[in-house]
Order: sequence, then C-alpha cells, then structure tokens
Amino acid sequence: MPASQHQNPKSDIEIAQAARMRPILDVAKERLGIAPENLEPYGHYKAKVSMDYVKSLAGKPNGKLILVTAITPTPAGEGKTTTTVGLTDALVHIGKKAMLCLREPSLGPSFGMKGGAAGGGYAQVVPMEDINLHFTGDFHAITSAHNLLSAMIDNHIYWGNELGIDSRRVTWRRVMDMNDRALREIVCSLGGAANGYPREAGFDITVASEVMAIFCLAKDLDDLKERLGNIIVAYTRDRKPIRARDLNAHGAMTVLLKEALSPNLVQTLEGTPAFIHGGPFANIAHGCNSVLATTTALKLADYVVTEAGFGADLGGEKFLDIKCRKTGLEPSAVVIVATIRALKMHGGVAKADLKKEDLGALEAGMANLARHVENVQKFGVTPIISINRFSADTDAEIKLVRDACGRLGVECLMADHWAMGGEGAADVARAVVKVCEAGRSKLKLLYPDEMPLFEKVRTIAKEIYRAKDVTADKSVKDQLRQWEEMGYGKLPICIAKTQYSFSTNADAKGAPVDHVVNLREVRLSAGAEFIVAICGEIMTMPGLPKVPSANSIDVKDGRIVGLF
Repeated sequence: MPASQHQNPKSDIEIAQAARMRPILDVAKERLGIAPENLEPYGHYKAKVSMDYVKSLAGKPNGKLILVTAITPTPAGEGKTTTTVGLTDALVHIGKKAMLCLREPSLGPSFGMKGGAAGGGYAQVVPMEDINLHFTGDFHAITSAHNLLSAMIDNHIYWGNELGIDSRRVTWRRVMDMNDRALREIVCSLGGAANGYPREAGFDITVASEVMAIFCLAKDLDDLKERLGNIIVAYTRDRKPIRARDLNAHGAMTVLLKEALSPNLVQTLEGTPAFIHGGPFANIAHGCNSVLATTTALKLADYVVTEAGFGADLGGEKFLDIKCRKTGLEPSAVVIVATIRALKMHGGVAKADLKKEDLGALEAGMANLARHVENVQKFGVTPIISINRFSADTDAEIKLVRDACGRLGVECLMADHWAMGGEGAADVARAVVKVCEAGRSKLKLLYPDEMPLFEKVRTIAKEIYRAKDVTADKSVKDQLRQWEEMGYGKLPICIAKTQYSFSTNADAKGAPVDHVVNLREVRLSAGAEFIVAICGEIMTMPGLPKVPSANSIDVKDGRIVGLF
C-alpha cells in the first residue's frame, strides 16, 4: 500500500517552504507558451497575465473542463483543493497538457478556523504563504472599490442628497477581509452634523461582496465597468432604485480593479501552472474562481481542472447554474471528493473515533455521497469518485465504498496525492481522461431563466436538498415579485445557507429528506446578475472561533510558522 495521509511528519507549510520553485517566467513559457513580455511579475514566483494577451487567445479552441466538488463538509476533512492540485499534477504525470484554476483564499478563514486554500501535503500550489496572505493584492483592491462606493453614498447624502436617497433604505454595506463579529451591525455617521446623518449599517466579509461576485463573473474590463454601474445601492422614499452609476462611482471603482482583473499565475510543487484568481465564498456567494481565469486557461491547456466551494449542493450547483449559465462553459467531467473518515462522520461516528473500523456507520454515511452523485447526474454530467486515502482506512472499508459506488454506476478510485503528489492520483487522472474523451456529458441546467424567482428557490430546495417545501414571509415573496416587475425575473438564484448539511440545520448529517427550508431574506445583486436567497441562519460576516488560527501563526527567524 502506498504512503498515506498523515504518515508524513512534515506540515504543509514545511513542505511548501522546502520546495524548489521554478521562476514563474520559465513556467509560463515552457508549460503554456506565454512570452515574458505578456506577464507582469510579482517577484520571482507570481505573475499576472496581461489582458492584451488574454484577448489575443480568443480564436483558439477550448480544452476540456473538469469540475472538482465534494461531499458535504465535515470536521474530518475531504481534501477538495488538494485533489484539484493532485489531479492536475497527475494529468501532467500521464502526459497531458493541463493546468488548474483555484480561488484566492480569504484572510478570514486563514486567521479563523478553516485555514487557507492552497492544497496540502505534496499537492499544493506555491508560494503557499503568499497565496494565503496578501498575494497580489486583489482582495485589497476589491475591498477598496467596495468601500469607495460606500463612502460615495454617504458623501452624496451629506452634500444635499440630490438623488433623494432614503437613508433608511441604503442596502450597500461596507466590507473587510477579516472575521469580525463586532462589525456585523453598526451605527455610522455619529458625532454631529459635520459627520453626516446617523444611520444603521454593517460590514460583510470581502468575499461576500457583490464586487467580488462581479469581479469573478466579468468577461473583460468593459463588462466589469457595466456590471459595477448596475449595482443597486439604495432606494428613494418612493422605492426608486439608486445605482452605482447614478453616483458616478463605477468608473473609479473600475480603476481600482483594473490591474486586479488580470489572472494570477503560480505553480504547483511539481511545476504545473495554476491560475488563482478571485474568491467568493460558496455558502454566501457562488464559490468559483474568476470566469477570466477559467476561460483563459481553457485556451492554454488541453485539460483544465477547477473547483467549486464546499459540497456539490452548494458550490457545485452554483458553478453549473450560475457560472456555466452565464458563460456557456460546460464541464466534461465532475470529480466528487470524499474520505472514508468523512463518510463515517455522516454515518454518526464522532471525530475522536474515526480511526476505528466501522462498516455500519460507513454504509449509513454513503447516503451522503449517493445524494451528491444523483445531484450531479441531474445536470447531465458524468461524475467520478475520488477517495482521499488516510492511513487508518481498512481494506474492508475501501471495499465497501467501492462496492457501493459500483451499485451507483460510478467509478470510484483511491487517491494518495497528499503523500505522493501527481503520481498518487494517476488512476483518477486516467479515469477523468476516459470520461472526457467519451464525450457523454451534456450540461442540463436545473431550471429555465423564465421560471419565477420563488419557484427557482423551491426547485433547488426540492431537487438538490430533497426538501419538502420552502417557506417565506409575505414580505420576502413580495420583494421577489417586485424584482420580477423591475425586469430581474430571469436572474439565477444564489443560495446562502450552511455548508454542513443538505438542510438548513448544520447538525443534520447524512442525507436528510422532507425538511423545510425557510427563505429568510433575499438580496438583489443586479451587477452580478443573481438573486441571493438567504436560508436559515447564515452570516455574511463570520466571527472568529474561541481559539482562532491566528493564535498559532507567527514569524520565527524570518520564517512564517503555524499557517497550517
């Protein structure tokens, strides 16, 4: 049996810091054919690809797109990003021209609880510390552009309010890229007339910003500017919408985002090129890297591996129903990532007991994987199961999972890229190539554009979550009808809900059925062109845990430690 996860004593950051990275200009030229003059280096190992070069690729054919998603997340871990990296390295290992596309990590999870998003073990993108911290400054640009609009709203009200903005109906909150529960609800403009009109406000985390969503869905700079101008920031007393272009804010916002819009190029530990660009959360926003990065990668490689955040019911559904709907992208295969540990948790095993063989719990937990397989198949795309191997996995447990997947009619493969890099996922890579070459996948969207907005929410809840129904207060349904009357009825739905369950109850593991989803609040993202449907208790500004990761992060002898 090959080396397995957690047998290697080195931490992720130790492995990353020991890596011998190649100059990014060499990676770009040798692996992708991009000349140095088409890159803007950020040091030796990071670079942005110029927008002029991106435009020059327009006539080239597309490679095959592979989506990596996962079962419902558990504290046991699934390894979706690790699989995305390992699978791409494995495709190169078996002789294919491949690259990957990932989201940029948020500082919130990096210093909070979840950790970063650069992979793990010997399936990482590097420079890992840079990627998980400030990287190329994209998130700072997005935060600045968002908050510039906030400042211009309050400034307009202060200087006479020519547009007649009702200060009680300002819908545009401020953002910062950090978990800070104290800022969820605030009162701003206190301190007298010189500081403006006091009003209630609040902060979201930057990755929940509509600017982030727009950034990741924009096709080019002109599209970005148009979408920014369409953002609805407030309403007048007679409910007339006020947009960013009414404040003349969209031009300056675009200037702040101009350089950030170019995709970021880095590499894996094995020198495979990777775009890491944009980073909306999947339990709040649509959870995919930028359209620009994905479409550019498809012109540069024969196989492009990308991921969608959290489970297939959240990031996966949004990738297909929002990103693919808006761009015409179609994955040729979907890889669903699981671990035997996580499946046992879905079967009722406590985290402390996961190393013990428990075939009964594993069989019960397979219901979660089966649900995700069925959901992916509803979109007309062929799924493949990749099981991240752990050292405690027994032969009997592996056989049970494989047999169960066989009954589902899907191929299941064990992967050990965490310990072995691309070589450890070669079987998965060969299976992916076989599915892509068969050409059986034909994307079917879950609902048509013309379906009423509330029915779209109900369709997702029933078809993907297996809910009995959706409930909502009259005010929520009235708001949706009003948006339909305003011409927004054809927009897709972006569900905001807990990532830990198919239901809105984070403790309901496995594959719950016949639960009721409460649509608590709706938000119009007119620039991003989707409706955010907030279901159950979900925070758009997370808080730090009792013992945040920040407690362990430090610099010793000039080297970062404890980042994970």
